[in-house]
Amino acid sequence: MNRRFLPTTMAELQKRGIEQLDFVYVTGDAYVDHPSFGHAVISRVLEAHGYTVGILAQPDWKDVESVKALGKPRLGFLVTAGNMDSMVNHYSVSKKHRKTDAYTPGGVMGRRPDYAVVVYCNLIRRAYKDVPIIAGGIEASLRRLAHYDYWSDSLKRSILMDSGANLISYGMGERSIVEIADALRSGMAISDITFVDGTCYRTKHLEQVYDYVLLPDYEALCREKRNYAESFYRQYCSTDPFTGQRLVEPYGTVYVVQNPPAKPLTTQEMDDVYDLPYCRTWHPMYDEAGGIPAISEVKFSLVSNRGCFGGCNFCALTFHQGRIIQTRSHASILQEAAAMTEEPDFKGYIHDVGGPTANFRQPSCEKQLTRGVCRDRQCLFPSPCKNLRADHSDYVELLRKLRALPRVKKVFIRSGIRFDYLLADQNDTFFRELVKHHISGQLKVAPEHVADSVLHTMGKPPHSVYLKFTEKYHRLNREYKMNQFLVPYLMSSHPGCSMKEAVQLACYLRELGSMPEQVQDFYPTPSTISTCMYYTGLDPRTMKPVYVEKNPHYKALQRALIQYRKPENYAMVEEALKLAGREDLIGFGPKCLIRPRRQQNQEIHVPGTGPKESGTMRKKHTALPEKSSKARKKTIRNVHKKKKG
Repeated sequence: MNRRFLPTTMAELQKRGIEQLDFVYVTGDAYVDHPSFGHAVISRVLEAHGYTVGILAQPDWKDVESVKALGKPRLGFLVTAGNMDSMVNHYSVSKKHRKTDAYTPGGVMGRRPDYAVVVYCNLIRRAYKDVPIIAGGIEASLRRLAHYDYWSDSLKRSILMDSGANLISYGMGERSIVEIADALRSGMAISDITFVDGTCYRTKHLEQVYDYVLLPDYEALCREKRNYAESFYRQYCSTDPFTGQRLVEPYGTVYVVQNPPAKPLTTQEMDDVYDLPYCRTWHPMYDEAGGIPAISEVKFSLVSNRGCFGGCNFCALTFHQGRIIQTRSHASILQEAAAMTEEPDFKGYIHDVGGPTANFRQPSCEKQLTRGVCRDRQCLFPSPCKNLRADHSDYVELLRKLRALPRVKKVFIRSGIRFDYLLADQNDTFFRELVKHHISGQLKVAPEHVADSVLHTMGKPPHSVYLKFTEKYHRLNREYKMNQFLVPYLMSSHPGCSMKEAVQLACYLRELGSMPEQVQDFYPTPSTISTCMYYTGLDPRTMKPVYVEKNPHYKALQRALIQYRKPENYAMVEEALKLAGREDLIGFGPKCLIRPRRQQNQEIHVPGTGPKESGTMRKKHTALPEKSSKARKKTIRNVHKKKKG
């Protein structure tokens, strides 16, 4: 198969004999032609349908000429911020600038603007007044209607209103982008393309819009947070392609219309997407800068599924990929794996076989591929649905086939494992083979917390389920004479978590005898249930108030509690325990988190120097350790010398 990169310069267009491209794809990421990068997938899908596509990666957003580098496209511009929301890419949860960007040559930060989709689209509109602009990718997808923006601490309008784009292709856009392209090629005006599932568009008239739900207007959303919570949950309940409703959000005299989501891909369609002629690496123009760091995480990994019915409230997957699991065939995955083993730097290790959740290889129940997911219930929360099909047999078979490939030494699983789904399977074959074959010394899992009240706001199972999982995990390790560890992902400051629950988590870690290396403070990214809670103080599922910690200092205290053993966290842990009324955890007992420190400048009597009333004292700084007996004797001698003098 002839594999070559898509054109990135006018010289490459001329070399291929292309006078004018059908589409120019503007992306905030560097150009990596690998199916883990959204711009690569969409451009290759369009190419497979007969369209010419050029890649304009990380143009200079301060120079309007930069978006003219490949000329004016015949059908339109495609715009994405990249594989991440540009604000998440740029800033930590504490709103500090990150130092590196894994999607940029050499990891250099600052090659894309904040709110990249809006900036790029407006730049294109300045260059070409009438060219169609279709925005897509994670940033456009999660900001398609009014949304809370953590970085500006405000409710922002639909990205359609601020970007000047004509359409948003939201979710996984393989279906919608081809339908849009076909309509444009047929001569249809972009303003008339209002019928494509998985898209949003603007209109001034609703006469042609049918069967829709009218959401509160933007002013009402800004005026009353409860309005936003109710509106958001209505959106959340319309993320299924079979049951999702058409939504209309008014902005004065303009309306943003969200069509129902696109239908999920069949297995054959998924195979077709991943069998396209990707070069599977970065464009050679980045060689001198050292390449693109993000490729190292995915180069020897295999995507086996997309979608997630786990339903974690802090995750945006429901809004972006949906809850219906879509899978690739064994043949497609094995073919990709076999090609992977021929890479010169392949060392025998497949790093991952999974997706958003590794052990989901089928829809959670029989009806989903024809009737969709339930609006009023989750598949796993608060407990597994009675209709859930918990079956790992297909995944086990796939992993066995991969292990048997020539040159493959080990197949690891590094995507998330849903331990509640694993336990729901009455057959423990997968659990046993996971422990025996697919762990690289330690298994990363995501209990997130231990307080059931917090877990409930997260949409996670009760802590007892995790304890049951850990018990069996350790038992299987003993049975197979293996010494593999569990690394729990934990989150601080999630809505519903006060200092009391943060202390509860710290106490659990004390009993466990471990301290996590990394702690994730809750990050309110656009369009999640948890972010809605953070902004409104309401649980949109029930409209009941929920505690939200927004004070940066108190958030830091919660984070410090999880790493209470770190000396640099002592003062914050002490403050947190006092705020929580848990001074009983400051002491020398086995259940205490920290030991008390003597107060700075506290007067301490030196033994052997006479009665305390004599005034013979020394001062001890709180940061100094207890002195040895030899040092104490020396101190006493010095005191006596001073007394004699």
